Amino acid sequence: MRLLPRSSSRYVVGDGRGHVSRMADNVERVQLDMAGELLGHAADLLADRRATAPQLRFLLARMTESLTDVHRIAESRGARLSDRTADAGFDGYDALSDPTASDSPGLS
Repeated sequence: MRLLPRSSSRYVVGDGRGHVSRMADNVERVQLDMAGELLGHAADLLADRRATAPQLRFLLARMTESLTDVHRIAESRGARLSDRTADAGFDGYDALSDPTASDSPGLS
């Protein structure tokens, strides 16, 4: 199950290979690309000492929208990763952070 882009409560259920999932992937890709471009614009505007308050407010508004999109994508992908690890039987155990695991062969 995955949260659809630009939605706070609409999900698509499936294996992630269907038409709606592919469309959602494309929307997320565009949103992430736009966020990257916006970061470049932000760096340029912030480096310009002549930037005006209205320009900076506009930038902040777009950055807020972009961060909202990126946060939603991260939450959705994180939830899908959690579902996959649960389906695979992964219980969250991490041998590298277990101090007693150093006694195991190959972990030193």
